[in-house]
Amino acid sequence: MIDAIVEYYSDVDILKADGFDEAIIGIDRDHRLIYSVTKCLEILERDMSSEDAMDHFGYNVEGAYVGEQTPIWCWDNFLV
Repeated sequence: MIDAIVEYYSDVDILKADGFDEAIIGIDRDHRLIYSVTKCLEILERDMSSEDAMDHFGYNVEGAYVGEQTPIWCWDNFLV
């Protein structure tokens, strides 16, 4: 999906979250990428436990503000 988005919006700087290309589910009107949290956690769980993945995601990924183009994190299919 990221390749199609970058090609379509070739004249726009799009901020990506490193290592989570597989988790991209769309883009909003302000050109902010939208990521599936479920998919992000699955990616992190390849290298760490579920609990560590959740902690890492919450603190280092979702909690990181990197300006107006900070990605959107969609809590899809997630049961709390």
